[in-house]
Amino acid sequence: MNCNDLVAIDIHTHAEISCRHPEDEAGRAFDEAAERYFGFSHRPSMAETVDYYRQRRIGLVMFSVDADFQTDRRRISNEEVAAMAAENSDIMLAFSSIDPHRGKQGLREARRLIEEHGVAGFKFHPTLQGFLPNDPIVYPLYELISAYHLPALFHSGHSGMGTGMPGGGGLRLKYSNPIYLDDVAVDFPEMNIIIAHPSWPWQDEALSVCLHKPNVYIDLSGWSPKYFPPQLVQYANTRLKHKMLFGTDFPLITPERWLRDFEAAGFKEEVKPLILKQNAMQLLGLS
Repeated sequence: MNCNDLVAIDIHTHAEISCRHPEDEAGRAFDEAAERYFGFSHRPSMAETVDYYRQRRIGLVMFSVDADFQTDRRRISNEEVAAMAAENSDIMLAFSSIDPHRGKQGLREARRLIEEHGVAGFKFHPTLQGFLPNDPIVYPLYELISAYHLPALFHSGHSGMGTGMPGGGGLRLKYSNPIYLDDVAVDFPEMNIIIAHPSWPWQDEALSVCLHKPNVYIDLSGWSPKYFPPQLVQYANTRLKHKMLFGTDFPLITPERWLRDFEAAGFKEEVKPLILKQNAMQLLGLS
């Protein structure tokens, strides 16, 4: 990334529409539930997303979510996301997503993505993928990620995916309690862990793990800052000011809305540059 030219780095954006393959309708019910929950309708292609961010001079980390085990939906390939990043390396980095239930095949894919496609990290969604983060089934993936000194980003807290569907679409919220990441941080101290989103209803657990473990960070995506819990703003302004990261969850929330509400959410002026860009640069090895 050309960080000097950027006003911010968004650590959390989604690859919504493939540029190579028609959309798989198998997961449409989950999309519709998320659209109702977040109040959005436009789902841009990856190319549209990159253009949108370039116009605003905001760097982005993009990923899809590999959740075949739970949703039976064809994923946007990690290779396509990585190729988009390679073509737009001034503005974009790619994280990859591997469903932990892929086992040894998933591990082999992860290694190939690192060595041949230069991915910058990995994204996990415990609720959508159906696993506890401290389940030994995932540990071979963590070992690989840690060996290459890459970060791992985990959805935490409530899930807009499945909200309002019968039985929540079969998704279990307990998988995304951030307290389970405490075990992962202990067992893999060399792997940087990003807890995504204000972790409602487990915000205090997320703050405790982040405060206690040097390798744990929090991204502020998925919510407008005007709805952040007071303790999240308090710790972001003080003891965790070097461990908070700007993220939107785009297209679920736009950078314009997030940044506008961020200005009025009570963050100290000296902390804002850390959250918007400097902490991400340090974490991603861009500084």
